[in-house]
Amino acid sequence: MIRTFYKRMVASAALFTVELVFIWALFIACIVVFLWLGREIMQGEEVWLDEAAFGFAASLSSPFMDGLIKFVTFFASRQFLTPAALALVAYYLFIRKHRWNSVRVPVVALGSITLNILLKYFFDRERPMSPLVDASGLSFPSGHSMVAASFYGLLIYLVWHNVKDVHLRNLLIALLIIFVVLIGFSRIYLRVHYATDVLAGFAAGFLWVVIGLTLLRRLERYSGKEITPLVLEETEEKE
Repeated sequence: MIRTFYKRMVASAALFTVELVFIWALFIACIVVFLWLGREIMQGEEVWLDEAAFGFAASLSSPFMDGLIKFVTFFASRQFLTPAALALVAYYLFIRKHRWNSVRVPVVALGSITLNILLKYFFDRERPMSPLVDASGLSFPSGHSMVAASFYGLLIYLVWHNVKDVHLRNLLIALLIIFVVLIGFSRIYLRVHYATDVLAGFAAGFLWVVIGLTLLRRLERYSGKEITPLVLEETEEKE
């Protein structure tokens, strides 16, 4: 019995350490990548990665790929993510009865959209001309890539904390990461964003997920440990 308890404690501590190291590594990497890309864009110089990515995407061009890419990019569009986010909120609010997860969804989604708009106007980069689709607005960072990194990054977080089967959990996380990458590539293939826009969108999106979820977890702990006991104490005193 004691040995089993000890093993569980060690496993939990190891898992917490791995998660903490990963979060800090992701946080620092996102900041470094975004600042580097932002500096390159502000200098107004062409980045070799942009043309190389366009060239690679052009080499894959075909009518089949055009249709597939448009299908993939739809899953980071407003038309899909708005009802998907609302459905996720309803699921956690009314079915799972987990109010904090129902709060996480709009905080991550709306915060990501707002931050993307502010960053676009700050950097004021024009879009590349696309022969495949009509696109308007500014280019840096990519809105589709940033929102995809935020929304699907949140799904990765939820899968990590809620799926108990290790193999299934790892498979779902791998598929979500691949899907985010494909959404970013779709913006390059369609020539509505440069590769640097996409990478900056990924960096800013994942950065916002880390910040937003960290703040909400602290608030959740404070709510449980500080606010709730105070309310109970006041109720007991009145009785």
